[in-house]
Amino acid sequence: MTRRLSGAPVLVVTKELDPAADLVVDELTTRGVPVMRFDMGDFPRAMSLSVEHGAAPWAGVLADAYRSVRLEEVRAVYYRRPRLPAVSGELREPHHTWANEQALAGLLGMVYALPVTWVNRPDVDGIASHKPGQLPIAAAHGLRTPRSLITTDPEAARKFCQAVGGPVICKPLMGGPLEYPDGRRTGVPTTLIDPDTIDDSVSLTAHLFQEWVPKSHEVRLTVVGTDVFAAEIHAGSDTARVDWRTDYDALAYDVCEVPDDVRAGVLGWLEHFRLGFGAFDFAVTPCGDWVMFECNPSGEWSWIQNRTGLPIAGHLAGLLAEERP
Repeated sequence: MTRRLSGAPVLVVTKELDPAADLVVDELTTRGVPVMRFDMGDFPRAMSLSVEHGAAPWAGVLADAYRSVRLEEVRAVYYRRPRLPAVSGELREPHHTWANEQALAGLLGMVYALPVTWVNRPDVDGIASHKPGQLPIAAAHGLRTPRSLITTDPEAARKFCQAVGGPVICKPLMGGPLEYPDGRRTGVPTTLIDPDTIDDSVSLTAHLFQEWVPKSHEVRLTVVGTDVFAAEIHAGSDTARVDWRTDYDALAYDVCEVPDDVRAGVLGWLEHFRLGFGAFDFAVTPCGDWVMFECNPSGEWSWIQNRTGLPIAGHLAGLLAEERP
């Protein structure tokens, strides 16, 4: 039996193919919550917008060929890496770039003004996603973090390795793939480095070096509001033991409990950045200490739910479906 949808809708702003968003939309639909799902990349070519500022922050209609929503009725926004608006190719430069900027400012700026729950606002998400800003806040909230160096100086990198006195890794400062001219996309993995191979190429851009943390396993800790969902990740290959993202087929999963101090630390971290969601990566040392590497404020989680049964989608839907005060 299909449940009748009624009440304030939720905007789901994401790419066309997004398994995590699919799960959240299904959960919201089961709860009878209307959903307007769209990709900003379809605006304005395949979407229309007409809103007016008056008694409400913005009142009016956002619509595509199949759905429409009144913006003053929206209760929450789930935002997950949509494309940017793209105007018609009939426009030539400099008007094409200018018009794209106008479309982005009009659509996203209007949605920003709505007094609703966000998971997560992209401006806040962007600030929180950079590792240099993450680690000090984590340490300030009682989380253990690895000794780290950001540098463009090869000699500073060599001295750091010597001071650590053990294995050192190099990893990207932020996410994102390498995109080649032929269309190929590859990730940049965490790499154990030989200090003797450090050369002047370090000076070409900022590099992040960290002490290697001995670990019995790793944990993906997904936080929704104040609910925490922890999954152990056990690596079954040499490459996965350095970076588990390089060999998903070699991974095994198990659900685990979260120590009270870690729970308090990640909730404090999210509160600092005013986020409602975060996907944290931890190593668990052989003696049981949890060491935080990073948090992806818009990280993937659907594969963790599928592997472990953790009810992440249901809790996200619950957070988005909360009535406005």
